[in-house]
Amino acid sequence: MTTVYLDHAATTPMLPAAVEALTDQLTAVGNPSSLHASGRHARRVVEESREQIAQALNCRPGEVVFTSGGTEADNLALKGIYWSRLRSSNRGPRILSTAIEHHAVLDPLHWLGQEEGAEVELLPVDTTGRLDVGALKSAIERNPDDVALISVMWANNEVGTIQPIDEVVELAGAHGIPVHTDAVQAVGAVPVDFAASGVDALTLTGHKVGGPFGVGALVVRRELEVTPLVHGGGQERDIRSGTIDTPAIAGFAAAVEASVKSQADHHVRLSALRDQLVERICAIVPDAIRNGDPAHLLPGHAHLRFPGCEGDSLLMLLDARGIECSTGSACNAGVPQASHVLLAMGCTDAEARGSLRFSLGHTSTQADVDALVEAIGPVVERARAAGARKGS
Repeated sequence: MTTVYLDHAATTPMLPAAVEALTDQLTAVGNPSSLHASGRHARRVVEESREQIAQALNCRPGEVVFTSGGTEADNLALKGIYWSRLRSSNRGPRILSTAIEHHAVLDPLHWLGQEEGAEVELLPVDTTGRLDVGALKSAIERNPDDVALISVMWANNEVGTIQPIDEVVELAGAHGIPVHTDAVQAVGAVPVDFAASGVDALTLTGHKVGGPFGVGALVVRRELEVTPLVHGGGQERDIRSGTIDTPAIAGFAAAVEASVKSQADHHVRLSALRDQLVERICAIVPDAIRNGDPAHLLPGHAHLRFPGCEGDSLLMLLDARGIECSTGSACNAGVPQASHVLLAMGCTDAEARGSLRFSLGHTSTQADVDALVEAIGPVVERARAAGARKGS
């Protein structure tokens, strides 16, 4: 049975350029911190990769700090900036974020609140999943000196809504408050310009842009002090110690470069496929409801609610037909609970449980959409029948 993969927001297949760059380095020997010829060769690969990423994102090479992925980069940004701000700036303990962040942000914030005395304020979003900028403004102006940092994701991983980062930066900048953004879903999908955005720290990861697992980066302005989480050899500006993975970094950089170069074409093609997917599904299932902000949306995200259905049932019925999608973040897979993103958008628990995310990527085709459209009618019927039997 042919697999129809519609879960690119969880991870996307590696790009050929990334595979080539990775495999070219797998048999090379040399620690990038060693001084001999092999070490210098490895260091050159790492620094050239750093320059590739910097050029793609319009930042300085020295602002790219390599990590093991998005979760580590988010933790480093939130904890490292918070600690530094409290120590060196005499700022207050408040951290402002949103209720729809990925758990790689929410869980460190929760930890900072429990263990470090941080006062975390999760700001509301509207029914499309877009930040209430007025609420952010009020939260800042209540006492700007108490705000250590602000963290707002560039685009939501579940519903695909793009956040008003420019407005966040403007409000924060007026009071000298640093802004971190988790841009894991945005890089390669929409234009991401670090310098022009005005953010102070930005998270990205390899496997979302067609690179390998286990590698990512925190792009952080040189002027911003960040307290390290890991201490050791002082690699990566002494912000993130540890021997860095030269092959993975080479593959990561190649993927970032390739995905950013093709972003405009990618956006046009995937937006058209996604809009067709939504339109055709809604024609077959007329009461299906689209989640997210159609005016500010990632090109590959289609998040739909199917009244009377359990999302887990829909997912497994589609999976049995070789169609792979998700009910939300892959990081919460196997946990039968309603999406915190949809609940924050005003959905009831039942509504949140009845949604599916179809996410398209660079390997998605018309045939994938056709297969989903062909399957969705019978699958929804079976899921509703199963729900009715369960209810009775």
